[in-house]
Amino acid sequence: MEWDTQKQSKQARMNRAASLAQGKIVATEDVVSLLETVILPGDKVALEGCNQKQAAFLAGALTKVDPKKVNGLNMIIPSISRDEHLQLFELGIAEELNFAFAGVQSLQLSQLLAANKVRIGAIHTYLELYGRLYVDLTPNVVLLAADKADPDGNLYTGFNTEETPTIAEAAAFKNGIVIVQVNELVSRGDLPRVDIPGDWVDYVVKADQPYPMVPLFTRDPAKIQDAHILMGMMVIKGIYAKHHVMSLNHGIGYNGCAIELLLPTYGNELGLKGKICTHWVLNPHPTLIPAIEDGWVKQVVAFGGEVGMEKYTAARSDIFFTGSDGVLRSNRALAQVAGLYGMDLFLGGTLQMDYYGNSSTVTNGRLSGYGGAPNMGNSTGGRRHTTKAWKDMAPGGDSMISGRKLVVQMVKSASKFGPAFVPELDAVKIGKDAGMDSVPVMMYGEDVTHVVTEQGIAYLYTAKDAAERAKIMGAVAQGTPLGDTVSSAELAELRRKGKVALPEDLDIDPARATKDLLAAKTLDELSEISGGLYVVPESFKKK
Repeated sequence: MEWDTQKQSKQARMNRAASLAQGKIVATEDVVSLLETVILPGDKVALEGCNQKQAAFLAGALTKVDPKKVNGLNMIIPSISRDEHLQLFELGIAEELNFAFAGVQSLQLSQLLAANKVRIGAIHTYLELYGRLYVDLTPNVVLLAADKADPDGNLYTGFNTEETPTIAEAAAFKNGIVIVQVNELVSRGDLPRVDIPGDWVDYVVKADQPYPMVPLFTRDPAKIQDAHILMGMMVIKGIYAKHHVMSLNHGIGYNGCAIELLLPTYGNELGLKGKICTHWVLNPHPTLIPAIEDGWVKQVVAFGGEVGMEKYTAARSDIFFTGSDGVLRSNRALAQVAGLYGMDLFLGGTLQMDYYGNSSTVTNGRLSGYGGAPNMGNSTGGRRHTTKAWKDMAPGGDSMISGRKLVVQMVKSASKFGPAFVPELDAVKIGKDAGMDSVPVMMYGEDVTHVVTEQGIAYLYTAKDAAERAKIMGAVAQGTPLGDTVSSAELAELRRKGKVALPEDLDIDPARATKDLLAAKTLDELSEISGGLYVVPESFKKK
């Protein structure tokens, strides 16, 4: 029996491509020929596509290969964020898709699925997908993006390292082929630092333009609503202070940004500096700048970078992980691990919750996936170290479980689209129509410990069963069908028992919940607070 067939296959592919490379460098105009030569029909191909960094040049090149030569691919794409990602299926180049998140392409993805143009292997969380790269989705070829490379293939990924090392290693150490697009080729010795060693890399090609970056996590304080501020005040006093939450993650959105901007104002009023919110698992949110400058934050580990925050993170190396060159070192996989096991609380927004507390952002026919939120927002049964916040969630009784992570879902009780609380999630039908084996739920109700609406806080961890959980949620959803199931007497009793807290129970005056309470009201003010280190992205500047 032969035990090195994978090594032989890689060598044969590279032998066929020998005329296309000078050492490890491939000319920009030869990239399509390279892909047609080293990718075989039916290969598993991992294409870097995450929240902040896309191997866009290689994605475009892959759409130009001859489908007669390259077809039947199993594409592993963490984030479906570009049209080219789905064109691969329309052109007959790819058949199966394994992914974690889909952005604006989520509707088109659902349409391709309905037309039998794509087969979904599975929808994953980021960490789950990265894990399977080392189990049963090990790629034959990976297509990655980096800032710079030298002639030996050493890579500088810089401010936005993200998932590049994780994907590269899965192929490099299992006889896969690693192809990297770079913004710039430099001479030996001219890399600011080496983020990925050259012996992991087989081919480097200079892209025709730098890989795209968008300020995905930037939220303009001017668009924060009074409801966000009121909910933020309740979270700070009724959850963070109550449970002594020290380590946490805020999901993307205005809810978390409002809280970040309330810490140096409302948080200081309550005397909470140093007592809550010191250690963060977070992309470098601009809205965290005032809290950092005011001494609230001790450390931040980042999944990726954020446009405009390059100089600020470099100047705050006590707070952020940075390299010898002073530039941020992000790592999506390790930050996901930190969020899974190393922190006390996850807070995120949602679009829908059912009466059991299950929540989803899969609505209106969009197969959007999960991203990393379920890694952050689950009970983390494998954790063993304890904190005050963790122990507050202990089930008690005869259980030996020491506690659980706090999982907070924030949602307005109703919007122009109707009540946020529904008897059945849209995700149930969408998953069924997509032929999925399980419902695409973002957060399971059993994992959610708190729900916050503009009406109050529902302490779901205090519920003795699913029926009481629904009652507790209904108490902060008055005026909706779920809220109508809770009588005034029941609401009063839930408040008395501490299972629900309304603003008045927390001595919070809703009239104070205005932008006047925010530490910054515009992105320009954030820049000023940073001493000019934060540069407002062009897309946010007034024309």
